[in-house]
Amino acid sequence: MGTEDYTFPEGAEELHRRHHTVEAPQPQPFLKSLQYSLKETLFPDDPFRQFKNQNASRKVVLGLKYFLPIFEWAPRYNFKFFKSDLIAGITIASLAIPQGISYAKLANLPPILGLYSSFVPPLVYAVLGSSRDLAVGTVAVASLLTGAMLSKEVDAEKDSKLYLHLAFTATFFAGVLEASLGIFRLGFIVDFLSHATIVGFMGGAATVVSLQQLKGIFGLKHFTDATDVISVMRSVFSQTHQWRWESGVLGCGFLFFLLSTRFFSTKKPKFFWVAAMAPLTSVILGSLLVYFTHAERHGVQVIGNLKKGLNPLSGSDLIFTSPYMATAVKTGLITGIIALAEGIAVGRSFAMFKNYNIDGNKEMIAFGMMNIVGSFTSCYLTTGPFSRSAVNYNAGCKTAVSNIVMAIAVMITLLFLTPLFYYTPLVVLSAIIISAMLGLIDYQAAIHLWKVDKFDFLVCMSAYVGVVFGSVEIGLVVAVAISIARLLLFVSRPKTAVKGNIPNSMIYRNTEQYPSSRTVPGILILEIDAPIYFANASYLRERIIRWIDEEEDRVKQSGESSLQYIILDMSAVGNIDTSGISMMEEIKKVIDRRALKLVLANPKGEVVKKLTRSNFIGDHLGKEWMFLTVGEAVEACSFMLHTFRNEQPASTKEPWNNV
Repeated sequence: MGTEDYTFPEGAEELHRRHHTVEAPQPQPFLKSLQYSLKETLFPDDPFRQFKNQNASRKVVLGLKYFLPIFEWAPRYNFKFFKSDLIAGITIASLAIPQGISYAKLANLPPILGLYSSFVPPLVYAVLGSSRDLAVGTVAVASLLTGAMLSKEVDAEKDSKLYLHLAFTATFFAGVLEASLGIFRLGFIVDFLSHATIVGFMGGAATVVSLQQLKGIFGLKHFTDATDVISVMRSVFSQTHQWRWESGVLGCGFLFFLLSTRFFSTKKPKFFWVAAMAPLTSVILGSLLVYFTHAERHGVQVIGNLKKGLNPLSGSDLIFTSPYMATAVKTGLITGIIALAEGIAVGRSFAMFKNYNIDGNKEMIAFGMMNIVGSFTSCYLTTGPFSRSAVNYNAGCKTAVSNIVMAIAVMITLLFLTPLFYYTPLVVLSAIIISAMLGLIDYQAAIHLWKVDKFDFLVCMSAYVGVVFGSVEIGLVVAVAISIARLLLFVSRPKTAVKGNIPNSMIYRNTEQYPSSRTVPGILILEIDAPIYFANASYLRERIIRWIDEEEDRVKQSGESSLQYIILDMSAVGNIDTSGISMMEEIKKVIDRRALKLVLANPKGEVVKKLTRSNFIGDHLGKEWMFLTVGEAVEACSFMLHTFRNEQPASTKEPWNNV
């Protein structure tokens, strides 16, 4: 039934005049439309807004503040801020030094690289970063990933020089990736690592890292390179004859000390510095204990010599040739994404606590540049670790100067204090890592996911199981694959529902959500909760037809008025493509064959524009069958039903028989 075949009853035109008209947006030139689309896609925060109506010199100043955030807060910096940043910087330095050494060992790198990586990158971030609370440094998960992925290609003990150069090259490519995502405003790619994925991945990595530290706790010299729990436990228990009780007692004692201080600081937040100072205290006490008891002669392994001096340049050590470049690129991309996701999440969390905003794209550029510069100055991958940033926040930091203070403290250590770490026992470093890792196993978040969203819990546990029983890469791939599958499921299988009227109102809602709502006799109101694209067009066609079939069956069984109108609530349909338009045409034909009438309610501007250009409205639907609200559509359809029933003979059941 075409629109030209239909004659409106008397009074219908007056009713239509009372209703609001659905208007198509004014046509825009192609270039202007393209510019708007690109702006909405890449610049949702509109960073150029501040440059409008400004003179040239002012634009230069604003540009410097935008690209170098230090110029934004430095003019307002005062001595009061410095006192707070000084205390915070010294506090996080006390944590950064032992953690840096520990995490470098986790990546199978020389311990000194952990100190190098806590010197240069924090200085770069202080200039480019927008977070006031983020403390820059190496992280356990990225260190584990680096070690696990590079060790598959190169043996860190047999060819330590090549392994070291690959670590620098991987850091370079991680920095290039992070900076590129920020420059080209592609940070949404990181969003594919959902919260559930990160919780499971971090928990699994923390479990694996903790178990691997049993090598240090028991003083084992030979250990598996695999990261899965079965291989690790087999390696531990197959060497029980080589366990060193001296190392085990020392490790358990320091682990108990570290966990006790953390528990105390958790219960007494004012004493946060107790937990923050505990790792350095453990290093000092452990070193003194080994020195005076000569425990290194009784199976307790020590760090040994640490090279004195600042970071040597390493730009010439980067590898851009086969066959190892591919390994460096792969390692850099994966570790870069993980580090980026963790750093931005941590920065946003603390920014929310202090009620200020950070620019995610600026953060990506800052992370990228500090890793690129770091790769040229003997550093490996760095980001914003949660534990260090939490200490920085609790210590009362005001600006990124706390990172500068930390870097200066590390510089002094590199210049004068590295010989003091000679007797530091490796078992203490293992205890420090285990203590830090236990804080990353967020079982409460997993329980929350189970209560709120079972599918998110599945994603979380898939990531955890994949990491623990497979490898870090497997866990990450599985979790991301499930997350993307869920996204595709949402896109290809959007929700549809029947809407009914809330009694004594003009409001129409989902009948399942609001059982008190009532369907309107002779009218089926369907809502579509997603844009209509090629991925879901076929599904929506089949689902809408099924809704109509079910409604007609229900009407026959109940003896109610026969179905006459199908109202599609398009409120949530933000866009439609050509496949969606074809689907609408097919639905219209099916409805016409059943002597029913299709009505659209609240179609969005982009949808109306495309339906108009495709001639769907003019040739198939008719503009008079589009309404601004569901209420107006129901009112018009009810008027038509009432009018037809009054005009028909009593024996006629279908109002369309007169048309």
